[in-house]
Amino acid sequence: MTPEELRAARDRVVPDVAASGLDVLFCGINPSLTTAATGHHFAHPGNRFWPVLHRSGFTPRQLLPSEQGELPGLGLGITNVVARATARADELDAEEFRAGGADLAAKVERLAPAWLAVVGITAYRSAFGEPRAGIGPQERLIGGSHVWALPNPSGLNAHWTVATMAEEYARLRAAVLTSRRAS
Repeated sequence: MTPEELRAARDRVVPDVAASGLDVLFCGINPSLTTAATGHHFAHPGNRFWPVLHRSGFTPRQLLPSEQGELPGLGLGITNVVARATARADELDAEEFRAGGADLAAKVERLAPAWLAVVGITAYRSAFGEPRAGIGPQERLIGGSHVWALPNPSGLNAHWTVATMAEEYARLRAAVLTSRRAS
């Protein structure tokens, strides 16, 4: 990507990869400029979403961002709390997060995934007004969808390694499999 291509991607909206009745709808904070420039979610080379998704058992192999279209066939999808692309999530304000949370709740009610997985605890807290929420399953239901907060796979999140994130994502996968067996 050239600096010009990245600048031109600012404020673009990247279409969701979603369908009704998914097992998990993963929800990022907002698209990066690389994601907006390519049209592929979690496309920044430093983002660890795709390796973590595979290592946690959600995908049979590590997909490339350009293969995001394979996710619905695996019962998975991707959306964002805030639709517009920025260079960094700290460019978003509290009102954008609150409005994004309301939009996300409406989308989840419409699409009815078994689980909404918000990748970024700060984004979850801001979007849903739950400042004490922690990583893991949440008490909140949206429609009939369960909610799980996951670590942010951004390379800027140095508190989590690929291995520790994969363990947490695998906890969600186990919950998905358990809820499937219970239905």
